[in-house]
Amino acid sequence: MKIFLKLFLTALAAIILSRLMKGIHINSYFTAIFVALTIAVLNMLVRPILIILTLPVTIMTLGLFLFGINAFIVLIAGKLVSGFYVYSFFSAMLFSFLLSVFRSFLFKLFLEDKKLTQ
Repeated sequence: MKIFLKLFLTALAAIILSRLMKGIHINSYFTAIFVALTIAVLNMLVRPILIILTLPVTIMTLGLFLFGINAFIVLIAGKLVSGFYVYSFFSAMLFSFLLSVFRSFLFKLFLEDKKLTQ
C-alpha cells in the first residue's frame, strides 16, 4: 500500500514541478503516474550500474556527479514515456533535485509513522 502512495506522491510532485518549470512538460496526470513508475524502475535498475561505472568521478567530485546521474535518469525517462518532455540537461538536473526535495517533504507529511510517546 505504501508503494502505491509513494508513486502517487511522486506523480503529484512531478505534475507540480512541470507546472512551475519551463523545461519540463507532462501532458496528463496519467502520464505523471507513468513518469513516476519509470523513474522508480530506472532508479532501481540503471542507477546502481551508473554509480558503479562512474565511481572514480563521483569520488573526485565529492558526490556532486550524482546530480548528473539523476539528470541522466530523468532524460532517459523523457525518452521512454510519451507525453513527458525534458528540453535540456539542466532542466533535467533541476527537476531531479526539486523532485527529491518535494518527495522528501511529501513523504514526511503523509507517510510519517505515528509513534506513541510515554
